Amino acid sequence: MKFIGQNKEYIELVEINKSNANLLNDTKESELSLIWFKADNNKVTIDAVDYVFNTNDIISLTEFHTINAESLQEATFIKWNRSFYCVVDHDSEVGCKGILYYGASTVPIISLDEKHVDILTTLFKMLYIEMESRDNLQLEMLQMMLKRLLILCTRIYKDQNLVSNLRTQSIDTIREYNYLVEQHFKTKHTVKAYADLLFKSPKTLSNLFKKYGDTTPQQFIQNRLMLEARRMLTYTEKPISEIGFELGFSDLQSFSRFFSTQEGHSPQKFRNREVLPTK
Repeated sequence: MKFIGQNKEYIELVEINKSNANLLNDTKESELSLIWFKADNNKVTIDAVDYVFNTNDIISLTEFHTINAESLQEATFIKWNRSFYCVVDHDSEVGCKGILYYGASTVPIISLDEKHVDILTTLFKMLYIEMESRDNLQLEMLQMMLKRLLILCTRIYKDQNLVSNLRTQSIDTIREYNYLVEQHFKTKHTVKAYADLLFKSPKTLSNLFKKYGDTTPQQFIQNRLMLEARRMLTYTEKPISEIGFELGFSDLQSFSRFFSTQEGHSPQKFRNREVLPTK
C-alpha cells in the first residue's frame, strides 16, 4: 500500500514474507525505513553482517544500508522518502537523529514488550486506514502518524539503550556527536575534531559516553569507519587502496593496519571471505 503526493513524496507500507522478501532490497535514494518482525528466526544480512531477528524486533535502516533477506518469515515494512518527511529537518519534532538514523555504527534494534506491541498495532491499523483515504488532509494525517511512530520507537530505544539518569541535554550532545560522525567520519578521525565542532572538550565527551555505555567516542568513530569499510569491500570492486583513501587514510598500509586491528584480519581476507562476518 503506497501513498504518493503531488510532489513525489511517498510513504509505503508492505507486509513482507518469503514470497516478496526481495522488496527489502529495493532501496531508493533518500529513503528511510522501519522493519517490524512478526515471527521468529528471520535471517537477514545487513552490510555483510549476519543477523537473526525474532518476533517483535524492530530495526531502522537508511538508504546506505545494504540488506539481503536470506530467510525472512514475516515482517511489516514501512519506508518513506525525504520529501515525505525528513527526520533531520524535523529533529525537534521526533528526536531520532543520531539514535535511530544517521548516527548508529551498528543496526539500531528495538525489542517490543506487550504494551509496546498493543500501541504500535493500533498505530499501524490507523496507518492502513489512512492509506485508503482520499482527501486533502491525507498527507498531513500520514505525516502525523509517522511522527508518532518515530517518537514511540525513539522512546523505546532510549529506555532500552540509554542510561536513564542522563539529562536530556547530555543525550542531545551524544546524539549530535553521533550525527556529526555520520557526516564527517571520512575526513575527521579524532575525538578532538568533533569536540571542537560541539564546543566541548574531548574529556567532557568521554565522560558522557562513559555514562551512556561501553563505547568510547573514539570507538564510535572507528566503528563507523569499519562499517563503511565492510560495505565497500563487500559491495564494490574498488581497489583496497582506493577504499582506504576514500575513508581518509593516507596510504594502504595505514588502512590495512587499522582494519586488521579492528577486524582481526586484513581487508583482502575480508573481501575474499576467508573469515566470515558474524553479528
